[in-house]
Amino acid sequence: MQKTLKIENGWLVDQKRVLSPHFDPRPIIDDISLLVIHYISLPPDEFGGDFVDQFFQGKLDPTQHPYFEEIKDLRVSAHCFINREGKLTQYVNFNDMAWHAGLSSFQGREKCNQFSIGIELEGSNNQPFTAEQYQTLIQLTHSILQTYPKITPDRIVGHSDIAPGRKIDPGQYFDWEYYRSQVK
Repeated sequence: MQKTLKIENGWLVDQKRVLSPHFDPRPIIDDISLLVIHYISLPPDEFGGDFVDQFFQGKLDPTQHPYFEEIKDLRVSAHCFINREGKLTQYVNFNDMAWHAGLSSFQGREKCNQFSIGIELEGSNNQPFTAEQYQTLIQLTHSILQTYPKITPDRIVGHSDIAPGRKIDPGQYFDWEYYRSQVK
């Protein structure tokens, strides 16, 4: 039986929250109509720890790893992050605009952050995601679809779909066929 995730006033109930300062109010709150799937690992291809939390809070110490020096000035967030064990963290209220998509376009409409929800999976383009991540992502997707009915299964995309040539995530190992079969 699938666990139900409840969303109230833009927040997941009884889930971990790490508040990010990297967000803006949405220009049109009832325009949430796109779900974007990403991956992230900090440092690249390394999993675990709280570096993603620190990054989304703007508190990543650049002396901890050479790669962190390269990204120290970036101001990025996502609405949620799912680690390799399937644990879920929310950083930005779904009713606000997280800074996850960057320069982007969907069906001719620019600035996807304004109308999308961004979900990060702990991963890379070098290995498959875990069963626990898919389970949590599917549960979260069902809750998002129920709460934000303008997001339909055909309006769920990868970062690579809205920023082609610039982004590759969720990458070659993301099992779109399986995921889509579970969120119809």
